Amino acid sequence: MRELYVYYRVLEGDAVTAEAEAREFHSRLRAQTPGLVTRLLRRPDASDGLLTWMETYAMEPQIEPAGVSAGLQADIEREAARHLTRIDGERHVEVFVACAS
Repeated sequence: MRELYVYYRVLEGDAVTAEAEAREFHSRLRAQTPGLVTRLLRRPDASDGLLTWMETYAMEPQIEPAGVSAGLQADIEREAARHLTRIDGERHVEVFVACAS
């Protein structure tokens, strides 16, 4: 199953707004894509005033056994560029596949 792990940095002072944007963004994506599972995480401590955030994207296996398609990945990244305004730098996308469950 193909999953996405996306990390980026957010200024500490933008954390509240960034979290609200990301939660709204994830809610919108889940409404548009049945079976999409999203998570939003961050490291507990800042470094040089920046927090590291992580988003994860997976599909419920009974709905889409192959996981997040390349097309859905492109849609997620296109929409993220439009809706996530508090990112400091770039979003880094990593793709992983399950090798055991």
